[in-house]
Amino acid sequence: MIKILLENFNPENRPFVWLVSAFILAFVIAYKTFPTILYVSKTKHLMDEPDGRSMHSNRTPTLGGIGIFFSVVVVMTIVGAMLNTKVLLLVMGGLTILFFLGLKDDLTVLSARKKFTGQVLAAALLILFTDTRIIGFSRILDVDVLPYWVSIFFTLFVYILIINAYNLIDGVDGLAGSVALLISAVFSVLFYNSGDLSLATISVALIGALTAFLRYNFSNNKKIFMGDTGSMIVGFLIAFFAISFISQTQNDTTSLYFGSSPALILAMLFYPLMDTFRIFFIRIFILKKSPFEADRNHVHHRFILYGFSHLQTTLTIVIINLFIIIIAFNMLHLDLNMQIALLLVYGTIMFYAPFIIKRRFRKIRKKS
Repeated sequence: MIKILLENFNPENRPFVWLVSAFILAFVIAYKTFPTILYVSKTKHLMDEPDGRSMHSNRTPTLGGIGIFFSVVVVMTIVGAMLNTKVLLLVMGGLTILFFLGLKDDLTVLSARKKFTGQVLAAALLILFTDTRIIGFSRILDVDVLPYWVSIFFTLFVYILIINAYNLIDGVDGLAGSVALLISAVFSVLFYNSGDLSLATISVALIGALTAFLRYNFSNNKKIFMGDTGSMIVGFLIAFFAISFISQTQNDTTSLYFGSSPALILAMLFYPLMDTFRIFFIRIFILKKSPFEADRNHVHHRFILYGFSHLQTTLTIVIINLFIIIIAFNMLHLDLNMQIALLLVYGTIMFYAPFIIKRRFRKIRKKS
């Protein structure tokens, strides 16, 4: 009976039920996995030791990425036989490479060169074997289609940029997980509406895994960090979603987002990209040091310095990024260059507004 059911079942006939099932499965697997990870981490003393940069004073497990990886891969394995097997297998291959590199970095120490090599290899697998790449600039600054190899290397650069930009925002409770949850939710809707059930399933599985992770990441007694394992695999999936979306829209002239996909991606990834470029500028031109030398000059660190709690910082950043995305989707009628220019202006203003408001409140309190 089960064999007959599987042979006659088509996920495309009931996509909503299929995606809800994928979410539930991912959430349950992750939620049941994290307690075991916490137990092993505490028993084997696999904990993060607070240092001068740390925003925490207690030793905390950093192996949350294991639960996220396990949850997403199990869902992809179960649904793989009914969806685009080639894409799912290549995504799992890339995730596996980054998983083991991140795990080694969380447990011991991994050189930046080895991490970079692994990221390049994982991204190259998908770019070359699925031909999912950014084929042009959609006439940004009047540049349209790129030569094949330029397209390959530019797409590879975007992968590396997004993975590492996402990794850099993992600094306060819930921030990295919540930002990824927001981005994945938007992508799941976009892929669902475009009929790409394979990508929608992966994004929904990531949502389920991140929802379970945030329950523990925000906990006081059972806190766990996603670590480099989690930040690399989640950043890799976000990069894959972004590039897949751009590639799909650039190859479909009838798409509603044909001339706007780069601006929409920039809006979705505005916080991690803005924070990365900002921190690099500060380190190189103001502090005169290596851009890769860690410090506490990130935007989320500024929020904490201004008196915001971890939860307030996370909620503020996610809500601002949500409004940025909503505005971007309401500017599709504008020229792409104008969309990006306006996005850079209003996005920057919105992220600096909380500091201005907080500063004025402080002045009012002093006067009173």
